[in-house]
Amino acid sequence: MEQLKTIGRELAMGSQGGFGQSKEFLDLVKSIGESRSKAEEDRIVLSEIDILKRKLLEPDIPKRKMKEYIIRLVYIEMLGHDASFGYIHAVKMTHDDNLLLKRTGYLAVTLFLNEDHDLIILIVNTIQKDLRSDNYLVVCAALNAVCRLINEETIPAVLPQVVDLLNHQKEAVRKKAIMALHRFHRKSPSSVSHLVSNFRRKLCDNDPGVMGATLCPLFDLISEDVNSYKDLVSSFVSILKQVTERRLPKSYDYHQMPAPFIQIKLLKIMALLSSGDKSASEMMYMVLGDLFRKCDSSTNIGNAILYECIRCISCIIPSPKLLEEAADAISKFLKSDSHNLKYMGIDGLGRLIKISSDIAEKHQLAVIDCLEDPDDTLKRKTFELLYKMTKSSNVEVIVDRMIDYMISINDNHYKTEIASRCVELAEQFAPSNQWFIQIMNKVFEHAGDLVNIKVAHNLMRLIAEGFGEDDDDADNKLRLSAVESYLQIISEPKLPSLFLQVISWVLGEYGTADGKYSASYISGKLCDVADAYSSDETVKGYAVSALMKIYAFEIASGRKVDVLPECQSLIEELLASHSTDLQQRAYELQALLALDARAVESILPLDASCEDIEVDKDLSFLNGYIQQAIESGAQPYISERERSGMFETTDYHSQDHHEVTSHALRFEAYELPKPSVPSQASTELVPVPEPSYYSEPHQPISTSSSVSERESSEIKLRLDGVKQKWGRPSYQSSTSVSSSTPPHAANGTSTHSDGGVASSSSSKPRSSYESKKPEIDPEKQRLAASLFGGSSSSSRSDRKSSSGGGHKPAKGTANKPGTVPKESPIPVPDLLDFEEPSATSVVAATDPFKELEGLMESSSQDGGGSTDVMGLYSTDAGAPVKTTTSVDSLLSELSDSSRGNPGSTYHQSQTSKGPNSKEALEKDALVRQMGVNPTSQNPTLFKDLLG
Repeated sequence: MEQLKTIGRELAMGSQGGFGQSKEFLDLVKSIGESRSKAEEDRIVLSEIDILKRKLLEPDIPKRKMKEYIIRLVYIEMLGHDASFGYIHAVKMTHDDNLLLKRTGYLAVTLFLNEDHDLIILIVNTIQKDLRSDNYLVVCAALNAVCRLINEETIPAVLPQVVDLLNHQKEAVRKKAIMALHRFHRKSPSSVSHLVSNFRRKLCDNDPGVMGATLCPLFDLISEDVNSYKDLVSSFVSILKQVTERRLPKSYDYHQMPAPFIQIKLLKIMALLSSGDKSASEMMYMVLGDLFRKCDSSTNIGNAILYECIRCISCIIPSPKLLEEAADAISKFLKSDSHNLKYMGIDGLGRLIKISSDIAEKHQLAVIDCLEDPDDTLKRKTFELLYKMTKSSNVEVIVDRMIDYMISINDNHYKTEIASRCVELAEQFAPSNQWFIQIMNKVFEHAGDLVNIKVAHNLMRLIAEGFGEDDDDADNKLRLSAVESYLQIISEPKLPSLFLQVISWVLGEYGTADGKYSASYISGKLCDVADAYSSDETVKGYAVSALMKIYAFEIASGRKVDVLPECQSLIEELLASHSTDLQQRAYELQALLALDARAVESILPLDASCEDIEVDKDLSFLNGYIQQAIESGAQPYISERERSGMFETTDYHSQDHHEVTSHALRFEAYELPKPSVPSQASTELVPVPEPSYYSEPHQPISTSSSVSERESSEIKLRLDGVKQKWGRPSYQSSTSVSSSTPPHAANGTSTHSDGGVASSSSSKPRSSYESKKPEIDPEKQRLAASLFGGSSSSSRSDRKSSSGGGHKPAKGTANKPGTVPKESPIPVPDLLDFEEPSATSVVAATDPFKELEGLMESSSQDGGGSTDVMGLYSTDAGAPVKTTTSVDSLLSELSDSSRGNPGSTYHQSQTSKGPNSKEALEKDALVRQMGVNPTSQNPTLFKDLLG
C-alpha cells in the first residue's frame, strides 16, 4: 500500500514538471532556451533572481521547495550571474540528515564556493561528521567536497579520517580517498609526505578502479623523484601486461579496448622510469610490441594508445624492432585523410628523428604535403619538424620556406616565433656570412619590430668583426656587400625602426670605407632617412651619429668636407629639438665640423667599434692629484658607509635614517648605578650651534693638552652637561676622557687607536590511412631531395662570437703615508638609553648647586652687593671663549663676573647693541655645564635657578 502511495506521489510530481521540479523552474529553463539575445536572457535571469530573493526570505520553507530553490540558484550561477545571496542556504542544506538534500547541498556548495571562501569554515565540522558516517553514499559526498573545498589550512582537520577511509570496505570510498590524498599532495606536499607508502600499497588493490586512481598520484611523485620508484618498473609492466591480456572486467572496456586510460597512464609512467635506463627499457620491449600488434587503429582510442607508445619509445632506449614498428605506425598516421592523425604523425616523427634521423627520409613526400596543407595547425607542426631536422645541407631551403610562411601570416605571436627560429637556424648553420646578412635583412624587413633587439646587435657585431680570422679582404667584401644591400633597401617605404637603426649604423661605419661611395652620397641617404622618419627619435639619433662618423672620417683623412644643404637644415632643426638627446648629437656634430684632423681622429677613430673599452672604476689616474690636495690640507674622502648619519642640506631622508638606526630602542636589562668617579681630565666646553639644518662643526678656541685630538665630522645633538632624566641624579660632563681610559664603541661604530676611519659594524644590504598512390610532382621530388638529402648527421658550424673585453680587477685604494688620518667622531648620546653613562662621560664628583649656593653667599658677604648673574649674557662680540679645566674654575669665573672684575672673561660690552646669538649660545652651553636646564629658548636662563 505504501509503495502505491509513493508511486502516486511521484506521478503527481511528474505531471507538474517531472523529476519533482515545479512548473516555474521548467518554465525558466524553457524561456532561457528560447531567448534570442543575451539581453533577453539577462532580463529573464535578473527577474528570477528577484523572485528567489523574496522566496528565500519566507519563513518555514519546506525542504522540497528549498532544494528546488538551490537548484535554481545553481542554474543562475552557471549562466554567469551572482547568486551569493543564497550560498548560506546551500551550506545549511549540507547539515540535513536527508541523503538527497545533503547531496544536493554538497553539490551546490562545491559549485558555489572556492577553497578560500569565508563560508568554508562552516562546513568543516559537517565534513568531519559525514566522513565517519555508516552510509557510504554520505561518505562519498563528503569526499567529493573534500577534493574541491579543503585548503592547505584545513587539511589537518580531515586528514586522519581520509587516511582511515583507505581501508573502507567499499571500493568507491577507497577510490575517492585516494583522490582526496592526491589533492592534498598537490596542495601541500609536506602534509602527506609520510603517507606515500599508502599509494604503493593501493597499487595492489583488488579493485581496478582503486588501482587506476592510484596511478595519478604516483605519476606526480615519480615526476618529482624518479630514482625512488625504480623498483616499481616490474610492477607497472606486469599490470600493463594483465590489462592488454584482457584480465580486467568487461566494464572497463571502451570501444572494445581494455581499460585504455589505464594503459595510457601506465605508458606515461614507464616512459619516466625507463628514460636513459637500459635494463628498465628492456623489461618493456615485449609489452610494447604486444601493444603495437593488438591496438585497433580504426578507432580514436586505439590510435591514442599507439601515439602514447610512440612517445614512450622516444623516451626510453628502444630496440631496432620497436623503432620499425613505431615508424610503421607513423606512416599510417601520415597517409590518413584525417588532419588529427596527420598531426600525430608529424609530432611522432619529430620525436623519433632525435633517435634516428633516417626515419624522416622515408616520409619526406608526406612532410612536403603537410607543408602545403590548408590546415594552419598542421602546417605549423610541420615547420616544427623541419626546425628539428635542420642541418647545414638543408638550412637554406628550410629557412626560405619559413620566411615565405612568415610573410603570409598575420599572427604577430607566431610570426615572432618563426622569426626567432629563422635567426637561430641562420646563426647555427649559415653557409656564409653573406647569406646570413641576406636572411637577416629579410627577417628585419618582414618581421619588423617583432625581432628581438639582441638580433640587431648580433648582426652589427658580425659585420664589424667579419669572419673572425685574419682575412681583411674577406671582411671588407662582407662589409661592402652589406652596404650595397642596405643602399638598395633604404629607399623602400615603411621600413621597421629596428632595421633602420642597423642600416644607419652600417652606413655610418663602412659607407665610405672602400671609396666606392662618396661621403655626400651616403650623407644624403642618411638625411633622407631622418626626414622620412621624423617622428622616430631613435632613428633620427642613429642617422645623426652616422653623419658624424662620415664627416669625421673625411676630416681625419684630410679631405675637404662639404656639408649638404639638407644636412645643414637637419642640424639646425635638431639644435632646437625638444629632445635633449637629439640636441646633444646635433651640437656634437656642429662642434666636430670645426675641429682639425688630429683631434677628430682621436675622438672618432676609423673602424674602432670592436675595440674593448676598459673602465677604471676607481679613477686611479686621479691618485696623484688627490695626494697633493691632501698634503695641502684637504680632507680625505669619506665613504658612503662612513657618511651615514651626517646631515645633508638637501637629503633629509638620510637624516631620518640615521636617527632611526642610531637612536633605536634598547631592550637589555637595566644595569645597577655605578659610583661616580672624580675626573682628573680637563673639561671642554662645546658651544651649542644655532638651530639650522646644516652648519660647520664648531672648533674650540683653546683646548687642554690632556684632551685627545678627536673631533666629530658630523653635526650632532650635544647633550654635554644636561641632567639625566632616569637613574640616580647626576650630570654628564663634556667629552673629557681620562688619558688611561680606552675609547669604547658607540652606536655601532668603533674608533681605532691609530686615528683611522671609524667603520660601521653593520651595514644595510644594498621571476583511414591507406590511400591510392598519387602521381608524384617532379617539383615536390626536387624539394624533398633538398630537404632530406644526405643522411649524415647534422653538422653544426659554430659561429664565432666576439670575446668580451675583460675588465681589470678593481684596485683598492690603499692609505698612503702622507694621508692625513681621519679624526674619529664623538659618539652621539642616545636619548632613549636608560643605562648609566659610559666611561667616555665622567660624572662630576661635586654638586654644582652646592657650589653655587656657597658662591652666592660668599659673594654677598665679600662684595656686599647683589650678584650680577645676567652679566654672563652681555653682548661683547670680542670676548674670547675660555676653556676651563674644572667646575671650581668655572665657578670662579662666574664669581669674578659677579664682582665686576675687569679681568673677567665675560663682561658687558658698551659698544654693541642688541643680543648676540652666538655669545648667547656659548654662554648657554656654559650654564648647562652647571646642570641648569632652561625652560625656554630665552637667553635669560638663570631665572630657572633663582625663581
